[in-house]
Amino acid sequence: MTGKIAAVGFYEGLPINDPNSFQDFTVPRSQPLSNDLLVAVRGVSVNPIDTKLRQKAQKTLTPQILGFDAVGEVVATGANVHDIQIGDRVYYAGTTKRAGSNQALQLVDRRICALAPKTLTDAQAAAIPLTALTAYELLFEKFGLNAKRNANEGKNILIINSGGGVGSMMSQLAHWAGLTVYGTSSPDNFEWLHYNQVDFPIDYHGDLKKKLAASGIEKFDYIAVLYAITPYFDAISDLIAPLGHVGTIVEVEEPLPLVTWKNLSVSFDWEYVFAKTDFNRDIATQGRILAHVAQLVDKGELHTTLTQTITGGINAANLRKATALVEAGHMIGKVVVTGPF
Repeated sequence: MTGKIAAVGFYEGLPINDPNSFQDFTVPRSQPLSNDLLVAVRGVSVNPIDTKLRQKAQKTLTPQILGFDAVGEVVATGANVHDIQIGDRVYYAGTTKRAGSNQALQLVDRRICALAPKTLTDAQAAAIPLTALTAYELLFEKFGLNAKRNANEGKNILIINSGGGVGSMMSQLAHWAGLTVYGTSSPDNFEWLHYNQVDFPIDYHGDLKKKLAASGIEKFDYIAVLYAITPYFDAISDLIAPLGHVGTIVEVEEPLPLVTWKNLSVSFDWEYVFAKTDFNRDIATQGRILAHVAQLVDKGELHTTLTQTITGGINAANLRKATALVEAGHMIGKVVVTGPF
């Protein structure tokens, strides 16, 4: 089937208050390749990577379509897809290598998708994939923790910026896996941290080491830095246990003196959720992770981190509103845009 579909995108990176920062237009409808699903998108979540990629985008002659987190209904499948059916509801985080979810019909590789949690609405489900994948990969692939309920009891983790999208999912997963969870945020967000299974919320203002010492903790087996790591590097050097693990998701602008941790035999990990699809490495693990997360949600072990829904349609005006909230940098949880294109 050919024709045009509605989409939202841009031709160059412009400030979000510019009316052309997002535009409504139509693009040709694509046909699924052998491993593809064609998904009628019902909800999308805006993430910091959306804003970064848009802001850096150079001017092009054809529209650029972003969007990663999505939930929608399968309307067509490729020849090699046999375990997902037309009419199934799926969720996924997509890839930077193809047009994104800000379009009415999106092609996505079946291997990075899973059936959406049955107990969640479209908005609730769309808030999960990217942050859940990031948190899960760092905890269970990079840190090597056991991805089973209560399998890591006796270990602890410090999550810096635990009130954000990734932190809100990571604290739930870490708690489910049996770790004692410490998390930093503004005290205004401590209730949110408790809701997401942080055992000990810590005010990020002031001397982090002193505040943790006052809580009776001196060393951590794992530290996840979901914020720029440089301002925390000295504190982490004091707080990480010998043979511990440190990981981060935020790029740095200057070298990190990792040799400081050499005699502690500390492991350091970068986590970037699109590395697998960027380099076509182990991409099917992401579909399996999302399937596991959906099971945990439906069992009541995890919950969505949706905090705001913009209804009335996925269009340029509503995506500008959602993106402005993300760029303001004061949100907890996730913002989702739902409705028809």
